[in-house]
Amino acid sequence: MNYWLMKSEPDEFSIDDLAARPNQTEGWNGIRNYQARNFMRDAMQIGDRVFFYHSSCKVPAVVGVAEVVSGTYPDECAWDPESPYFDPKSTPEAARWLKLDIHFLKKFASAVPLCDIKSHPGLADMMLVQKGSRLSIQPVTEIQWQLIHQMAGETP
Repeated sequence: MNYWLMKSEPDEFSIDDLAARPNQTEGWNGIRNYQARNFMRDAMQIGDRVFFYHSSCKVPAVVGVAEVVSGTYPDECAWDPESPYFDPKSTPEAARWLKLDIHFLKKFASAVPLCDIKSHPGLADMMLVQKGSRLSIQPVTEIQWQLIHQMAGETP
């Protein structure tokens, strides 16, 4: 099993939104970075665990856990001219952008803020805290997975 961190702006789509979806499952769309897309396409697998991270908000934080429940498939919003994720170079015949489905597992009783993650010596090499790292999908090591669960007061 692999571990990941997926960022979402909570005013666009929060962990509570995921929990409220039918079957608590949603397609993770709007990825428009090739490295993040390649992580989804080449490395993420059904059963992998995901930290749900609220970004671009007052207190950026890891707020819960989800699970990858599908392989990748074309992100159809790339073909919708009304979508903010529209890409005229992507077509149904040659889909440039992909998505996959994630399923809500739990919301942490205590979110783990970015400032706490940055100050934890065991998380100094986490991609999230590296200067210039802005990817919306990032790998997380098993040790990082365990440490963040401990910080949240949760059992992995």
